Amino acid sequence: MPAEQPKNLRLSVSQAAKLFGVSDRTIRRAVSRNLIRYIVVRNRYQLNFESLLNWSQQSAHLSNKLEKHGLGQWVEKWKIHNPKFSPRPPDA
Repeated sequence: MPAEQPKNLRLSVSQAAKLFGVSDRTIRRAVSRNLIRYIVVRNRYQLNFESLLNWSQQSAHLSNKLEKHGLGQWVEKWKIHNPKFSPRPPDA
């Protein structure tokens, strides 16, 4: 039996804008320039997440927006600092 292919994660324009720390207009400009893959469902864009990630890493400006205003701003708070539960091996 063949392995099941993972389903593509899709986001709306507003979800992508919040996640990547940019405006809705920035996302729509990238879509109109065919920099982000998408499908249209009920007259709304559904953006391919992998395509969004690739697009966000194309320039330093977009990468910085992701880190400072998007999802990246929360990464430090998510790190596990208790060595008992940390997946990282202790420093030797």
